[in-house]
Formats: sequence, C-alpha cells, structure tokens
Amino acid sequence: MGKENSKMEFVTYEQDGFVGIVTINRPKALNALNSEVLKEIEAAFDAIDLDATRAVILTGAGEKSFVAGADIGEMSTLTKEEGEAFGKTGNDVFRKIETFPIPVIAAVNGFALGGGCEISMSCDIRLCSDNAVFGQPEVGLGITPGFGGTQRLARLVGAGKAKEMIYTAFNIKADEAYRIGLVNAVYPQAELMDAAKKMAAKIAKNAPIAVRACKKAINEGLDADMDQAIVIEEKAFGSCFETEDQKAGMEAFLNKTKVDGFKNK
Repeated sequence: MGKENSKMEFVTYEQDGFVGIVTINRPKALNALNSEVLKEIEAAFDAIDLDATRAVILTGAGEKSFVAGADIGEMSTLTKEEGEAFGKTGNDVFRKIETFPIPVIAAVNGFALGGGCEISMSCDIRLCSDNAVFGQPEVGLGITPGFGGTQRLARLVGAGKAKEMIYTAFNIKADEAYRIGLVNAVYPQAELMDAAKKMAAKIAKNAPIAVRACKKAINEGLDADMDQAIVIEEKAFGSCFETEDQKAGMEAFLNKTKVDGFKNK
C-alpha cells in the first residue's frame, strides 16, 4: 500500500493498526476535486487491504478545508456530454466509498462545499470540526450538484431541508449541520482526528464480519420496502452464524469473559 501511494500526488494513505486513513492532500487548492484527484481517491480505496483494515477515515489536509468542491477551472469549459461524463466519474468514485465493505468515517476539517459535502455524504458517518462549513452552492454557478448531492442530502436530512440548501445555495456551519443530522458530532479542530480515530478503533474492536454485514444490510435496506428489507436482514443475520467470531463472542458472553480480539473469520 505504501508503495502504491508513493506514486500519488494528491492522496496519501496511512495504516494505523486496523484503521486506514485516506487524506486528500491538495491544500493550496483547498483540496478541490479534479479528475486526477478523483482517480487517486479511487486507487487509494482499491488498494486498501480488507483483511488488515476494519474501518477507514477520510479527511482533507490542512486546517481550512476538507474538500472545497469540484475544480471549477476544469468544469468551466465542459460540453453537455463532458459534463455528464465528469458527473459519472465523481458519482462512481463516491458510490464505491458508499458501498465499500467496511465503514468509512469522514473527518470534515473545514470547508465541505459542493463535491466536498457530497463525498462526506457517501461516507457512513460524518464528524466535523467547529470551523466546518457545508453547502451545495452549485445553482449559483449555473449547474446542479453533480456528485450525488440531489440524492444523498435529501435522504440524510429530509427533502425540505435539502431543497432549501440546494435551491438557495446557502452554506451552513457546523452547529446547524449537527442540528439537522448531517453530522454525528462536532469537535474543536485540534481534537477532530483523535475523535475519528477513537470511533474507528471502537468499530475495529467488534466482529468485522458482523460489522460488514450490518453496513450492507442498512445500505441495501434503505433502498427497499420493509418486507424486502427484513429479508435482507435475515440473510445478513444468518450469514454471521458458524463464524469463529460468532462462536467466540457468544461463548465469552455465556462465560462472562471477554473476547481476546475478534479474528475476522
């Protein structure tokens, strides 16, 4: 993984125990997303060792910006067809993050505008610093959100609030993002990464097969009606039985002891 990333210009990867940390590292451009950055984000996720990693943190370099949006310079001259293709590129990468087998935590350390808000919404959980700003300002540039903003924002905060944010192009601060349920928690900038690592470590302590099955069941169930969704859960539930971790977890509970580390088997 280290070797893979040495070739990357805008994305870095660090393995911290069972936790992978993906950092978008283009601080002079406020970590804006262009085609190259999107390609590198995809490559970073493709290279994660799923046997050795149980949770991922996605963040941006610097203290000003998580991701300030997609690169306007690159977008300004696109044709309709090129615009649609650029939207597909971003959407495909973000969908890969959303459906990534293990949980992904966004540590939003500043501006999360446009594509920045959108990539954070493709993560399972969003934690942010107190200087974070969220928004979908695209209509002020003559376009719609193009990397999932019209779809995920409404699912996360409700249609009314999402429409208000998207139609007005109005940005919201960290406290409002927390109030409407866009983020799970707000921390002082200096404490954000520690909080994200702490949460990732809590996830990594649990049985990985079960955590992955939960993510898949929640994601797939949200897009199904309740009768189908319950079947999705039944299959996820059943898939955990006969695993070493299920046997060890239940045995420890019955014997009033603790599991000495789940094995991911």
